[in-house]
Amino acid sequence: MSAPLMRRRTLLSVLAAATAGVALPTTAHAERRPRAKTGPISVVYVEVNNESMTNAAKYTLAKGGAQVFDIAVIFAANINYDGTNAYLHFNENVQNVLDNVATEIRPLQQKGIKVLLSVLGNHQGAGFANFPSRQAADAFAQELADAVTTYGLDGIDFDDEYVEYGNNGTGQPNDFSFVYLVSALRQKLPNKLITLYDIGPASGRLTYNGVSIANTFDYAWNPYYGTWAVPSGPSSKSRLSPAAVSFSATSSSTAARLAQRTVNEGYGVFLTYNLTAANTASYISAFTNKLYGSSAVYNA
Repeated sequence: MSAPLMRRRTLLSVLAAATAGVALPTTAHAERRPRAKTGPISVVYVEVNNESMTNAAKYTLAKGGAQVFDIAVIFAANINYDGTNAYLHFNENVQNVLDNVATEIRPLQQKGIKVLLSVLGNHQGAGFANFPSRQAADAFAQELADAVTTYGLDGIDFDDEYVEYGNNGTGQPNDFSFVYLVSALRQKLPNKLITLYDIGPASGRLTYNGVSIANTFDYAWNPYYGTWAVPSGPSSKSRLSPAAVSFSATSSSTAARLAQRTVNEGYGVFLTYNLTAANTASYISAFTNKLYGSSAVYNA
């Protein structure tokens, strides 16, 4: 990849359309736990190719009425490659969510749920770990920052999968790329969330030339569903999720066991994936009873 000479697309050009008549959230984004409950924060990825982000706001705790999920992640935008530059790409389903922030995103934020945009590879060779220069990493960081600002999101989630480094003449992972990228993004988004899905070459390259970005991330989580593994990233247990569960692939008994271990070992985050429109209050209650001492209620 050569350093981009200009932005692939100007996200700010759609700001008026994306936010017309909609007040942007005024919650202090620097707060990591804006909710009225105690215990670990719960994170949910939503596959927007098939599901609505609004599913994440349909579950509350029977005791106290707090939202079950504290962070909802739009899965997923891509880092693409045009033969010269890496650029941020939205497929039609992600674009639809972003174009409809008034109905897909603002209702979650109004209930205190932070909404992040996940970004991952797209088999084209462009990834977080192979920017050839600080300038190239900074240019992509600017695209990410513009997306967050344009659509009134709460941050960015990095997922270094499906890149296929080396495709289309791109470089192999290097030691500086991800450090430059995350450092630049934090400068551009000082009060937003930046999170790490602990997978791929980028996740193993958090330090370069004496600079570590491990604690630049607000949170990091284990990417392997149904398992327990302490992820790379922040040094504080309160910002890590060793537990990871999939609604479609992890049993409720395993979810309950991992939730109990999260509490027992003092970790502050619990990760879930692939929430659908179906009423899964029974499954969710299996882990909320362990995390919060309360079952979950589905609010259609």
